[in-house]
Amino acid sequence: MVSDRTELPQSLIQSYVMASKILVITNNAEDAQSLQDALCKASDGPFKIEWKRTLSESIECIAQSNVDAILVDLALPDSEGIETFDRLFAASPETPIMTLCADDNEALAVEMVEYGSQGYLLRGHLNNHLVPQGLRNMIQRKAVEESLLQEKTRAEIVLNSISDAVICTDVSGTVDYLNIAAENITGWSAAQAIGQPITTIFTIIDADSRLPARNTVELVLQKDEPMGLPKNTVLIRQDGSEAAIEDSASPIHDLAGNLVGAVIVFHDVSDAKAMSMKMTHLAHHDFLTNLPNRVLLSDRIAQAISSAK
Repeated sequence: MVSDRTELPQSLIQSYVMASKILVITNNAEDAQSLQDALCKASDGPFKIEWKRTLSESIECIAQSNVDAILVDLALPDSEGIETFDRLFAASPETPIMTLCADDNEALAVEMVEYGSQGYLLRGHLNNHLVPQGLRNMIQRKAVEESLLQEKTRAEIVLNSISDAVICTDVSGTVDYLNIAAENITGWSAAQAIGQPITTIFTIIDADSRLPARNTVELVLQKDEPMGLPKNTVLIRQDGSEAAIEDSASPIHDLAGNLVGAVIVFHDVSDAKAMSMKMTHLAHHDFLTNLPNRVLLSDRIAQAISSAK
């Protein structure tokens, strides 16, 4: 029979340190033995098995050490059904859980999969050679998900650290991402903007004509090629105020090369434009009196002579 702390076969002792730790939670000793037989001799291993009879013992075990996967019978002496899954998930939300069930109670196991379980094992098939393979796939899938989550988190940190505004849309032009700079420039929070058409969040006009400009993201999605913002583009913020902006938009493709969305990157150049206008004014006007100086007079005379010809 299986003890509360099972030992791996001698052939796996050298690789024991690298073994995946599997917590088996069942009050049925025969089920625990069948799982040990299936896992300890599996080529998909090695696995280190920890067997507990009750949920309370299992939660204590989880608190004391890391567990790579959990196999749990939903009928335990101190807990049953969904409550068992809820308490396990609360104790270790990152650990994949697979349920054990009787052949005549498969409906509950299916319900648990919809509830968040990674799968289920029927009690009459615990010693099947596919059990360790499925368990290994479950552990690897969870590792990949964690890796992708870390990459996504890192990317969001980077995007929120830059001063340029970034807005992403899906292929229909619906906003699905804003970084902090975009929130600050547009006046829209991510919660407000996500799910809205890009034309609502990113409304632009021509600074000279004051006429609405064609949304750059719409053009990118239509032509499937990068495009720069028109010169003298002005963004109308959520509160109706304006900001002069510059930069470009590009299409987003999936691994197969299909167009799946667009990204626009821009920054506020209002201060730079104001400074440029100020420097131009100072170059043509006296600093003390603010009257036109000789440079401006010469320029106007040259223009008049040119017009006279």
